[in-house]
Amino acid sequence: MAGGVLATAALVLAGCASPGASDSREGPSIVATTTQVGDFTRELVGSSAEVAQLLSPGQSAHGFDPSAGQLLALSNADALVVNGGGLESWLDDAIAASGFSGVLIDASEGIELYGTGDHGDEPAAAAADGHDDHASDGDAGDVHADDAGAAADDQAGHDHGDGNPHIWTDPALAERMVENIAHGLAEVPGVDDAEVEANETDYAAQLDALDAWISENVATVPVEQRLLVTNHDAFTYFVDAYDVTFVGSIIPSFDDNAEPSAAEIDDLVAQIGDTGVRAVFSEASISPKAAETIAAESGVTVYSGDDALYGDSLGQPGTEGDTYLGSQVHNARLILDSWGVEPSALPAALQG
Repeated sequence: MAGGVLATAALVLAGCASPGASDSREGPSIVATTTQVGDFTRELVGSSAEVAQLLSPGQSAHGFDPSAGQLLALSNADALVVNGGGLESWLDDAIAASGFSGVLIDASEGIELYGTGDHGDEPAAAAADGHDDHASDGDAGDVHADDAGAAADDQAGHDHGDGNPHIWTDPALAERMVENIAHGLAEVPGVDDAEVEANETDYAAQLDALDAWISENVATVPVEQRLLVTNHDAFTYFVDAYDVTFVGSIIPSFDDNAEPSAAEIDDLVAQIGDTGVRAVFSEASISPKAAETIAAESGVTVYSGDDALYGDSLGQPGTEGDTYLGSQVHNARLILDSWGVEPSALPAALQG
């Protein structure tokens, strides 16, 4: 974020904010950065707090630039909930420009991140045990998390280095994110702790049901046929959780703003032919043109438009992906469809 823009925004905030601006609202004010952590936070607080979200549905967090109005909301917020893991590269500048002084809640605390190029191998730092097995054969479903809960580097600029921050794509890690948010909300004055605790229990049950449903359906597919090609490297934790082979991505980067080279495109087309991949997936927040081109060159099906995956962002209101749970069901159904599988009915916890 440019320094001049930040300075201007800070002046706007200084001119607009009044000492008693936050006194007229009912309940604490919470700001969340991404669509996923915004959804988690709303599920937890229920009616006990207001939640404002910086990123809109379909908007990438990688190149985000908060408006002066959003910085004003942040300046008045009692708490800020972030994905963490280095996803919000603009976060420190936004906090400095807004003068935010509330409770910072990092949903990625204690979760070890995969490094560049890791897909189902060891994470960037040593992982602890403590997670039920997913659909994989062996131990690929262990949570890459530290049971102690708090990451030591969280206070060092909220940056976990070059790790992959897309941790929510594994529902078990999403549950850890929810736990972190609930723990942080307990430090926010005015939040109804009893309501948060009850909502956390209910939502955790839904996440467990989601994980089990995906596991049982993926398990019907032979391991060697679980192949995936996506727009960018957003599904590392999903493929690890369910023992899926990640053949490659159109944008070989964690950042969806990156551009693939001609050589990288040619290499991916060759990998698709060599491995027998049946489909290429676009993502709802990324232009489908490159995915459609590669699918056409490879002679495979492209999933785009309404059939694109929800990666960096949840969907617009009214779409299948407008909540975290809905987005994951949508993604799993489409991936299973690409493997020729009709998924089983959703469990009761995920219906309605």
